[in-house]
Amino acid sequence: MAKVSKDMLIGQLLQIDANIAPILMRAGMHCLGCPSSQMESLEEAAMVHGLDVDVLVNQINDFLGE
Repeated sequence: MAKVSKDMLIGQLLQIDANIAPILMRAGMHCLGCPSSQMESLEEAAMVHGLDVDVLVNQINDFLGE
């Protein structure tokens, strides 16, 4: 199981598992295909969208652990 951290880039997360995209989109990150989002860390993206990065990290790691 891959362990996701808040300093990982959005592009890295989507390479680990493309099914992470729906989790991010449900959280309000609808610009995953945007080139600049690929080079943004999960923490940076969460901050821009007013989200709790720790909640997102837990959701993604729970998903990957299934």
